[in-house]
Amino acid sequence: MTVEQLRPSTPTDAAVWDIAATVCDPEIPVLTIEDLGILRAAHVAETGRVEVTITPTYSGCPAMDAIRDDVTIALGGAGYDDVAVRLVLAPAWTTDWMSDDGKAKLEEYGIAPPTGTAAAGPVRVGLSVKCPQCSSLNTRELTRFGSTSCKALYVCSDCKEPFDYFKVH
Repeated sequence: MTVEQLRPSTPTDAAVWDIAATVCDPEIPVLTIEDLGILRAAHVAETGRVEVTITPTYSGCPAMDAIRDDVTIALGGAGYDDVAVRLVLAPAWTTDWMSDDGKAKLEEYGIAPPTGTAAAGPVRVGLSVKCPQCSSLNTRELTRFGSTSCKALYVCSDCKEPFDYFKVH
């Protein structure tokens, strides 16, 4: 589902979504949790309690505690005192949930965005990953795990620059 399909249609719920959507990922600060597709739901219950649902990029992601706190702080700053942030693991997050804007921000930040469609079944092995510095396809994987578990470390054979690649899941 796209962000547009997930964003609530009721004004109260949409207002909560919009506030939560401003929270940035602590590991990749140019991306919001909406860009990443980990913001899954926002709702104001009849009691006034705000409920936000997030899904980690992978089980055990250490950033989720910080994201939960940042969502609570952002909503508290907007006047919502009773906030519950739920972490859900199913369905599992996929790079298909990332917005096109988020993928563009990754590339501008120097991280090669995921390519392909994870939901289409097995991920096809690509011959190369485009370098976010010089756009060369003459790249190679150095290690399957980069600065975080959701990224791999690549190097460009043309400009010689190392870069992270956000893996398709």
